[in-house]
Amino acid sequence: MSKQYVKPKAAPKELADAAYEALQIARDTGKIRRGTNETTKAIERGSAKIVYVAENVEPPEVVAHLPILCEERKIRYIVVSDKARLGTSIGLNVPAAAACIVEPGDSLDLLNEISTKLDELNKR
Repeated sequence: MSKQYVKPKAAPKELADAAYEALQIARDTGKIRRGTNETTKAIERGSAKIVYVAENVEPPEVVAHLPILCEERKIRYIVVSDKARLGTSIGLNVPAAAACIVEPGDSLDLLNEISTKLDELNKR
């Protein structure tokens, strides 16, 4: 029997806002990966600290593998509602379906806070 794909829900707004902020700080002081392909490679190599997946990607199959990969590799991921804002947060003038933080830089404390909140959400 095949498993039905269930689209993950976007994180609450305040958590997503903090996640965008962490991504912007990491972009400037650490190291990030942009786009679905680079994010997938970072997950497979185990270098991603947290993965961002946009909820409003069409078709959803473009990013459907990312949460599954993250769960297999025990890497945290957050689903954000807007690919345009995700693109802006990583310094692009175009929308982005996915991104990840490889080296948090100055965003480490904020990233730890976000991770704790994600763990609490996932327990529900």
